[in-house]
Amino acid sequence: MTQAFSRVQFIMVQPSHPGNVGSAARAIKTMGFQDLVLVEPKFPDMTSQPEAIALASGAVDVLDRARICATLEEALEPVTLGFALTARVRDLGPPPCDIRQAAELTREHLASPDTGHAAVVLGTERAGLTNAQIALCHRICQIPANPEYSSLNVAQALQLAAWEMRYALLIGQGAPLLPSSSAQQADPGAAPAPSAAVQAFLKHWEEALIEVDFLDPAHPKKLMPRMRHLFSRSGLTRDEVDMLRGVCTAMLRKARGATK
Repeated sequence: MTQAFSRVQFIMVQPSHPGNVGSAARAIKTMGFQDLVLVEPKFPDMTSQPEAIALASGAVDVLDRARICATLEEALEPVTLGFALTARVRDLGPPPCDIRQAAELTREHLASPDTGHAAVVLGTERAGLTNAQIALCHRICQIPANPEYSSLNVAQALQLAAWEMRYALLIGQGAPLLPSSSAQQADPGAAPAPSAAVQAFLKHWEEALIEVDFLDPAHPKKLMPRMRHLFSRSGLTRDEVDMLRGVCTAMLRKARGATK
């Protein structure tokens, strides 16, 4: 986890469902974050509830380190840029932005020295955030969902927010978006085939075409020049040349077997 990731926290205000808390922990961990804050949870042992642990699914470490606060003011004490995530349009309050803009603003904010800390604040399933809670944040943030049905589960909304934050922070650092793996290592067979290999294949190809009576060597016309142009245009790889040589071999074997 990079330094910028460690300066982003996700705050759930008055969570009432342990399963949502567990799902939230899993959501932020999959995106590389660790800081989950619960404000006035329904149960004092919310993070150790069986349903929370079950739905955390490998993110119990996030639950174990989750901070419990009595008020949103307390949770926001270290925060220098807070986003109130809400689906409702508010007539009064901080300026609005969408979740992607929020992520970009966070990236810019955290590009400064270690003084900045950002937070995404989510309200309850039933009522969301109050106007007073929103007023404690710097920006109102919305997810541009289907206007005819914009209701998102709290954990789902948090997952989307965490993803946008991750994407923006990685882009800002010039880091790869996908993890490295053996599947992503350079494949020698995918390298461009050298000219000698291509020319050897074309001779093999011409021999096979003659053997199956597709090419008349006495009247070749422009068939082979066109074939050469076709294969040179396709930019054959080493593996592709080997594959096509195998096709030639099979054609020759079949044709010669049929003439016996």
